[in-house]
Amino acid sequence: MSKRVLVLVGTNKGVFFYESNEDRREWSLKGPFLSGWEAYSVFGDGRSGRLFAGTSHAAYGPSIRVSDDFGESWTQIEDSPSFSQESGFSMNRIWQIAPGHESEPGTLFAGTEEAGLFVSRDGGDHWRELDALTKHPTRPNWFPGAGGMCLHTILVDPRNAKRMWVAMSAVGVFRTEDGGETWQPRNVGLARVPTGQPYDEVGYCIHKMVLDPANPDTLYMQEHGGVFQSNDGGDSWFPIEEGLTMKEGDMPFGFPIVVAPNGDLFLAPLESSELRTMRDGKLLVYGRSRGDDAWAPVGDVVPDEQRHVSVLRDAMAVDGLDSYGVYFGTTSGEAFCSIDRGRTWTRLPGQLSRILSVKTWVLEA
Repeated sequence: MSKRVLVLVGTNKGVFFYESNEDRREWSLKGPFLSGWEAYSVFGDGRSGRLFAGTSHAAYGPSIRVSDDFGESWTQIEDSPSFSQESGFSMNRIWQIAPGHESEPGTLFAGTEEAGLFVSRDGGDHWRELDALTKHPTRPNWFPGAGGMCLHTILVDPRNAKRMWVAMSAVGVFRTEDGGETWQPRNVGLARVPTGQPYDEVGYCIHKMVLDPANPDTLYMQEHGGVFQSNDGGDSWFPIEEGLTMKEGDMPFGFPIVVAPNGDLFLAPLESSELRTMRDGKLLVYGRSRGDDAWAPVGDVVPDEQRHVSVLRDAMAVDGLDSYGVYFGTTSGEAFCSIDRGRTWTRLPGQLSRILSVKTWVLEA
């Protein structure tokens, strides 16, 4: 049966869809949906066919919206994630919506700002806080990064539904072995950021983290201070930056990192933490193939033009097809696709507003 490929794009002015068949050579653009709302997270749940968006608005605040007809209509979840008044925390954004373990088809997780983790056991209709994380003994020493104190990454071990990792800026990585009843910081070897807290357990500005598809004890991350790998489930980390600093002055700084089904890695390095734009205006994506020791530019996306833009932490994605596609969106509202491991790129139609999130959803046609 043929495939239908959707690229779900969240922007600061609503949600858009790119659609193609499995050849991914011709694309159509649909939207905007939820026009005027920020969408920091978009997720298509292949288990239920439901489409989720984590939305926020300066006047109306944050909430989760759901569509059961591919965006034609949306319902606001009344029991969206929220902190109790007693906690003293404020709900600012829904940064991530992620599926639970395949053995729990009704389970979803949501990561928020201020940093918190919420779970739904009924397909997204009701949410409750996993408050062992926000009540962690290190919590008084959590401080935000420049983008806020956000829980932006949720990873579930495919071998064990109770084993999970979360990553927060500018707090660090935490792991649970018991479904969220207890959490342990897992930040040994990372570079701390100067947020003022006195304890080494926290204070790590994780930008994005992914799980190796073949070995769930291997994780990769783009962190404020560099790019790191763990081979022991996060117990320790070491840098993997060879090839990212090709000339004097280059920094291994950036936001997104994604992993393909075969283990290939991609990221989009920027000039520096201060400038946060593409090096020399060149829109370059870097790749690291499984088995290689070094990163290398895999394709100049627009070789004849300068692009002084950024790619945000959740604005890059890989689809799950056998010959996988790589996608990303920029802060200037352009989206790009490669179906040859980044060697050549296609600019997807339309000029959107600031792209916050890019996710893929592959369906049976």
